[in-house]
Amino acid sequence: MKHLVRELPPVHAFKKSEQFIKLIETTGLTESRVITVIQQIISDLRVKLLTGTSPIENPSKENFFNYIITRTEESVHKRQEDFLTPVINGTGTVLHTNLGRARLSDDAIAHVVAIAGSYSNLEYNIDEGKRGSRHDILEELLIEVTGAEAAMVVNNNAAAVYLILRALAKDKEVIVSRGQLVEIGGSFRISSIMEESGANLVEVGTTNKTHLYDYQNAISENTGMLLKVHTSNFKMIGFTESVQTEALVTLKNQHEGLIFYEDLGSGSIYDFRKDGIGEEPVVKEVIQSGVDLVSFSGDKLLGGPQAGIIVGKKELINRLKKHQLARVLRVDKMTFAGLEKTLRDYLTSEEATRKLPTVRDITKTLSEIENQANAFITALTEVDTGYHCYIKESTSQIGGGTMPDVQLPTYVVSLTHATYSENELAEKLRLGTPAIITRIQEEQVMIDFRTISIEEMPELIQAFIVADR
Repeated sequence: MKHLVRELPPVHAFKKSEQFIKLIETTGLTESRVITVIQQIISDLRVKLLTGTSPIENPSKENFFNYIITRTEESVHKRQEDFLTPVINGTGTVLHTNLGRARLSDDAIAHVVAIAGSYSNLEYNIDEGKRGSRHDILEELLIEVTGAEAAMVVNNNAAAVYLILRALAKDKEVIVSRGQLVEIGGSFRISSIMEESGANLVEVGTTNKTHLYDYQNAISENTGMLLKVHTSNFKMIGFTESVQTEALVTLKNQHEGLIFYEDLGSGSIYDFRKDGIGEEPVVKEVIQSGVDLVSFSGDKLLGGPQAGIIVGKKELINRLKKHQLARVLRVDKMTFAGLEKTLRDYLTSEEATRKLPTVRDITKTLSEIENQANAFITALTEVDTGYHCYIKESTSQIGGGTMPDVQLPTYVVSLTHATYSENELAEKLRLGTPAIITRIQEEQVMIDFRTISIEEMPELIQAFIVADR
């Protein structure tokens, strides 16, 4: 096939074509950008011809031209699509890390849009008519919902851990139980973060058992901090023992200058325990126990945007605010806007809190889920499709490394198709608009309606009808 390389049309041949001119007009792209795409496609085709793997059955100048211009049109249109797009989460995993974790409330979304499209008082004190601090924007709200003396926000909880250790425990010993040296998403380990911060890790106890005397024996004149990491992303059962927060507070109080910091990870403001869901501690309770500092995520159980929230003693928070890393790790106006409206829902009423998408989906009742599943099946049966579907009992996960031992009872719709295999159907749904993300079990496509809102139902049904074609 090497002789066919000479048949490849030159780039200037495309510039004169109607297809090229139309592509420029319809996409609004510059001529140079489209030429770059054509050059890449010609280069790829040349390699295939030289290796004897031509994608064209009847190679000729005309067929080469048509192949290249068609591929160019496909590539250009693909490049114009948004990389970040909404998807419908049919997996039942509420805080799905790969799908963006927590969904924002309607009020939070509206506030983000309003602030993003305007100038704002991000660092301007309107009352005094002078420069303000972004640290002041949400501090009052965070104090109210957590009961802490002071608060600040950074860009995620890993950043919060790093800032606290770097600012308050650099070159000092930080005592932590071996059973709490967790690895979070993306291979980030607590021990590695501590090493990067300049703090000196002192491990105590064993993987499954740590006693109060392990901490007591490890305290030295160079000890700066006791660190407790809430094991929110795994559960250890069997022959285990750990030291309760209250006992560590008492120990801390016996040593002047010692700081006790608890990394809660997921960090819950709403008490899911009253709904019989998990054993996640509420941030306010941890603060009331006497802990000096607490950090947690904004986009997990809180149900807000990605952020790392630090609350605790005013003197320590002020030191964190003044540290140079506070500027490096700060968040933008859109994060503050989404977080503000999320926090206000916790201060409004129980009803408002339950309307937060994360709280709503985790506490969604079986009857609500079953009603949606029935409505979905009814809608599909009214259209002549190749689907066979039925409702079955299953379980949902909270996700995001949160309450890993909790399985939420749910109903899923199980689907097979007369023509497509389960993998083919799942792919058609995933590549549709909007993308529908499902799970496959027992050679069937499963849709869990715990994570599908009422507002998404028409789009979901239409997507399945389109995928049937």
